[in-house]
Amino acid sequence: MLIRLFRSPLAWVAITVLTAGAALGLYWFQPWKLVTDAEVDEELSVVATAAPPSASDTAPATASAPPAGPVVVSAGGFVTHEHDTSGDARIVRTPEGRHRLELVGLDTSNGPDLRVWLTDQPVREGEAGWHVFDDGRWVELGRLKGNRGNQAYDIPADVDLAGLTSVSIWCKRFAVSFGAAPLEPAG
Repeated sequence: MLIRLFRSPLAWVAITVLTAGAALGLYWFQPWKLVTDAEVDEELSVVATAAPPSASDTAPATASAPPAGPVVVSAGGFVTHEHDTSGDARIVRTPEGRHRLELVGLDTSNGPDLRVWLTDQPVREGEAGWHVFDDGRWVELGRLKGNRGNQAYDIPADVDLAGLTSVSIWCKRFAVSFGAAPLEPAG
């Protein structure tokens, strides 16, 4: 009976469709990422005592004397959204006037198509905050380098930081935030 079933062209079509569907599902959801971690340990800025934001934080650097070292402009701790997320985020201004986002001690789930976004949306706890970050203005700084550890992302000089008040670990494939941190002015 079983041998006769596999002689049927319809059975082979069904097997082919099921195999293709399983392969597509595995690619799309990448379930193995829930049990694997990518750890990153990039060098972060050694920052001076936090200073209040200056005009150079929302505009190109001016001719005024640069600070002696990197300064934290804004910072906040991550809250959990779709997946347990912890750690801190901070925007650092370098002595040259450039900005970069640093994720300090990040710990979240691995997942498909994770991105780092600066956004203008407020950070809300729980399910209310899962889907809001693509509703307003956002700037993608790149793919998440790893779901654990320290990492830094350069913020392009043409990005106006005014109004960008949060950072989200955004799953672009499923349009959901794994976790987010409010960016409160330092000082």
